[in-house]
Amino acid sequence: MEYFLTVVEEASFTRAAELLHVSQPALSHQIKALERSVGGALLERMPRGVRLTPMGRAFRPHAELAVRSAVQARRAARAAAGAEGGELHVAAVHSVAVGVLPDIFARWRAAHPRVLLHLHEYATSEALEEQVERGTADLAVGPAPTGRPGTVVPVGEEEIVLVVPFDDRFAGRTTVTLPELADRPWVRCAMEPVVGGERFLDRACGRAGFTPRTAVFTEHTSTAVRMAAAGVGVCAAPAHLVRDAVGEDCVVLSPDPPWKRTLTVFSRVPPTGAAKAFVDLLRLAWPHSRVVSDPPLRAYQDCPEDGTAVA
Repeated sequence: MEYFLTVVEEASFTRAAELLHVSQPALSHQIKALERSVGGALLERMPRGVRLTPMGRAFRPHAELAVRSAVQARRAARAAAGAEGGELHVAAVHSVAVGVLPDIFARWRAAHPRVLLHLHEYATSEALEEQVERGTADLAVGPAPTGRPGTVVPVGEEEIVLVVPFDDRFAGRTTVTLPELADRPWVRCAMEPVVGGERFLDRACGRAGFTPRTAVFTEHTSTAVRMAAAGVGVCAAPAHLVRDAVGEDCVVLSPDPPWKRTLTVFSRVPPTGAAKAFVDLLRLAWPHSRVVSDPPLRAYQDCPEDGTAVA
């Protein structure tokens, strides 16, 4: 399966053989054996390169999962004896990767310097869940998954705050209600959560009786926070990213009542060895909010008709 995937990625038996350090006849023999085992052609040999057959397209995602699972199985076996060797693949949504994991990774490296960490970042919780299901990482850190990938452990709570510049008319306050911001421009981000098929801010503002007026649309949350600090518009962002990553060169306001959701660490199989040690560290060292709701808070989506959110 690894040979098959390499041929697909390179679109060439020659280049795949070079990458795999095998002869081209040996590679072709293995692919033909695989095709015999599944009962049909997976690849169509072209004058220049190869392409997937319909059977190959159906086979590919399962082969990817099988190869990743085999790699994870080897890592899990090596880690079973303890957290002092091997490597650990951690996936996270971008805001957590920027706002929380640097300190966690630093603590981990101090305690386990022989464990190589790989960080995989994703823009949305949907992409995170999809990649974990495909076996990309040993652990994922983000909102509670909508499906049931395996083991799910709550580790902390994420609060969404509002960012404005120092000279804003609300700068002397600590909280603000959403209707008070009806006349303000907003800095929006592609990483904003989607709830019920609708972007969260559109949903919340709509229930408060207005449509948010977008001044700038950014790709990354950290960029949106910088824009808000400069006075471009109001920005909604996770508190841990604003306070720990971007820095408090702005005014941070809490919505009244607050918007919160539980963040979790989840995996396809129960964590062992290095993975379990990482989960334990994450629960111990999670910043700001150490009290985790049970059951987990929903993704700050239950906005009543007056525009407030239920914590």
